[in-house]
Amino acid sequence: SQDKVKVKLVQGSYEETADNYFLAGQGDRPDLVQLPEYQVQAMIDTASTVPVGKCIEASGFDTSQFLPSGLNAYTTQGVQWSMPFNISNPVLFYNKKVFAAAGLDPDVPPQSLDDMRQFSQQIVDTGAASYGVALESGFDSGGGWYVEQWFAKAQEFYVDGDNGRTSRATKVLYNNGTGVDVLTYLQALLSDGLAVNLGDNTQTGFDNLLKLADDKEPAAMTIATSASLGQVLDVLAGGQFPQLSPGDVGVGPMPGPDGLPGALIGGASLWPVDSGDDVRTAATWDFITYLVGAQQQSQWAAATGYIPVRTDATEVEPYLTTLATDPRFSVAYEQLAASPDALTSSGPVVGPLREIRSVLATAVAAIFDGADVQATLDAAAEQANGLISDYNARNT
Repeated sequence: SQDKVKVKLVQGSYEETADNYFLAGQGDRPDLVQLPEYQVQAMIDTASTVPVGKCIEASGFDTSQFLPSGLNAYTTQGVQWSMPFNISNPVLFYNKKVFAAAGLDPDVPPQSLDDMRQFSQQIVDTGAASYGVALESGFDSGGGWYVEQWFAKAQEFYVDGDNGRTSRATKVLYNNGTGVDVLTYLQALLSDGLAVNLGDNTQTGFDNLLKLADDKEPAAMTIATSASLGQVLDVLAGGQFPQLSPGDVGVGPMPGPDGLPGALIGGASLWPVDSGDDVRTAATWDFITYLVGAQQQSQWAAATGYIPVRTDATEVEPYLTTLATDPRFSVAYEQLAASPDALTSSGPVVGPLREIRSVLATAVAAIFDGADVQATLDAAAEQANGLISDYNARNT
């Protein structure tokens, strides 16, 4: 307990928070704001925050226990802008009972996209489930964010400027060979009857996960954020879907083009706002260091499925016991820890990333419906590049 720093919490969605922040004048902004990874360039361009790197240097704060990939996600041109707090990445959820019924090892998920197709073929051929995979085209998932993930797994840049990390991004690169190959692969899963398309996944937000518990036309696998793991297990423990128990759910790394390890982070980070008041900035920094402490990160990760931002959080309770009793919670952490130390593993930094994801998601939906992959990606890239050009013209 302490009495130096008083916190007033104002809650809202990421979009509400971002809109309110960008519209507010300097005197109306909070001392601390939590925003997602797709707002990095937009936040940098406000010139309204104190770079976390300065706070780290001034206070001598020890970051040696932090996951490098977490810190790197919020770093451009050598500047550490914000502090990762709630981080996640996509993982594969699968029905272990279906795997067993298909003659697959229920404890061995597919590692590569080729593996996922082979598993799907065996699942469908044996009648263990109607589909191997449930796909969706949401802009913050299958239609946008996951494509960024597959580029990272292929160790390729998604935008120029080394993913916007060494210079400001001016164009997307997702209409190259890697993008065409991945989307052609997914399109073939659907056309060959090995996958089912659930659209933009917005009906419940968990349409694809619910497909694993469908008692009529189930799918055996789907990709979803690791942050949903705790909620998924809680729902299944409530007995709402008697055909699927918490123990029936397997979790594996997100399959990639070559089965290579690693993932981009999702979630959000903490930005200290420059109020011009050193006392308030110091108090804000104290609160940030508390939130990313090993004990707090351990509690947060154990309760949610989010990944702790630091390695020593895995060595204290309650996360220590969580990992020992349920290794499913370690998959996302290990996937992130295995990410190569390369700019391709840090994800794209580009001003209108949210809008770029929406443009790509529309293209992915069309591809899932049979549209020409190269032509559709080329058209989407042209539209996205126009958004980037307009944004850069306003902010440089």
